[in-house]
Amino acid sequence: MTEEQDMADLSFEQALKELEQIVGRLETGDEELDKAIQLYERGDKLRQHCAARLDAAQERIEAIRLGADGRPTGTTPFAAG
Repeated sequence: MTEEQDMADLSFEQALKELEQIVGRLETGDEELDKAIQLYERGDKLRQHCAARLDAAQERIEAIRLGADGRPTGTTPFAAG
C-alpha cells in the first residue's frame, strides 16, 4: 500500500490522533535528525489530510432558507464566518 492510499484510508479522527502522536514525539527532541525529518513530513501530510477533510465537511453543511410563511424554500451553502 502506498502512502497516498494509506492517507486516503484514514478517517479525520485517525489522522488527527497520529498527528498528535507525531507532535508529541517531535516535542521531546529525542529523535535522530533523519527520523525527525521523516516524522515532520508525515505530520505535514496528516495536517493537509485533516484540513481537506474539514473543508469537505464544511462544504456539505447547508443552511435551510425559510420563506415569508416560515416554510423551507431551499438551502444555501454554509458560510464560515
